Amino acid sequence: MQTRKLGELEVSALGLGCMGLSFGYGPATERREAIGVIRAAVERGITFFDTAEVYGPFTNEELVGEALEPFKGRVVVATKFGADIGPGKTPFDLNSRPEHIKEVAEASLKRLRVETIDLFYQHRVDPNVPIEDVAGAVKDLIRAGKVRHFGLSEAGAATIRRAHAVQRVAAVQSEYSLWHRALEREVLPTLRELGIGLVPFGPLGKGFLTGTIDERTQFVAGDFRNMIPRFTPEARKANATLKEVLAVLAARLEVTPAQLALAWLLAREPWIVPIPGTRKLERLAENAAAAAVELAAADLAAIDEAAGRIAVTGARYPEALEKMTGR
Repeated sequence: MQTRKLGELEVSALGLGCMGLSFGYGPATERREAIGVIRAAVERGITFFDTAEVYGPFTNEELVGEALEPFKGRVVVATKFGADIGPGKTPFDLNSRPEHIKEVAEASLKRLRVETIDLFYQHRVDPNVPIEDVAGAVKDLIRAGKVRHFGLSEAGAATIRRAHAVQRVAAVQSEYSLWHRALEREVLPTLRELGIGLVPFGPLGKGFLTGTIDERTQFVAGDFRNMIPRFTPEARKANATLKEVLAVLAARLEVTPAQLALAWLLAREPWIVPIPGTRKLERLAENAAAAAVELAAADLAAIDEAAGRIAVTGARYPEALEKMTGR
C-alpha cells in the first residue's frame, strides 16, 4: 500500500480504526479474533493503527499493544488523552491538565507495550485548560522521548492554530465523509496552510455509506448508534437517497459503495488518511482495496454534484457530545 505524510509522520494511505473491536458497537470482539483482524491489516500493508485510553476504557489499548507487539518498528500507533476516567465519571468528563496528560502517557506506554507513542492526540478540547498548556505538556513528552508527534481531535481552526504555535501539530482527527463535510469551511484550509494532516474517522458514515443499513436495521444493545439522532429509523429512511446515489455511482465504476466513499476521501488531498474500522476480515480486505481505486476528475465531479444535492437528516451526535466538537 502506498504511504502518505501526516506532517512529518509517514503512514499507510489507509489506517485501521481499532475502537470498534472493543467498544461502541456492542459486545467486544473475542480477543483472539480481534488480534487476527489487526494482524491481517498489517499483512495487507496497513501500518497506521488508532486507539484511545477511553475505548473500553483501557482494553482497546491493551488489545492493540498485544496484537502489534511483533511488528514494533514497522507500524505507527496513535492513541489519545483528555478523558477523565474513573468512578462516577461519564464519557463527557474531560481532563487535559498537563500533569494528567503525562500520567496518561505513562499508562498508555505500558498498555501499548512501546517505548514511545507515535502520535498522541488530545481527544477533545478541554475548555478548562488553555490549549497552549496542553501543547506544552505534549512538547515536554516529545523532548523526553515518550511521544513522537502531537495531534488534536475534533478541534476548531482557531484552536489548531494556537496549539501549532506552541508544538507542531502533525495531524487532526475529525469526522469527515460524504455525509459530514463541515470541515471544508475552515478546518481543511487551515490544515492545508499549516502542513497538518487529516485523519478522518467515521469515513464510512459509521457504516451507513456501505449501503448495508436501512430503516429496518436493528442495532444490538451497547451499539452507540442507538443514541445518535442520525441513526433513528426516520433519519435513516430520509438519508436513503444518499446511499442510493452512491450505490449507482459505485456500480458504474465497478467498486463497492464503501470503496467509493474511501477513494473520494483519498482523492481530496494527499495528506488525508482515513481510518475505517471493522470487525470482519472480508470488510478489511474490501476497505484496503480502496487505496488502489483511482477516481478521475469527472468521477469526483459527479460524486460532489450528486452528494451536494442531498441534505443529510439528523445530528451526528447527541447534543451533549456535539457541544464538545469544533472548539
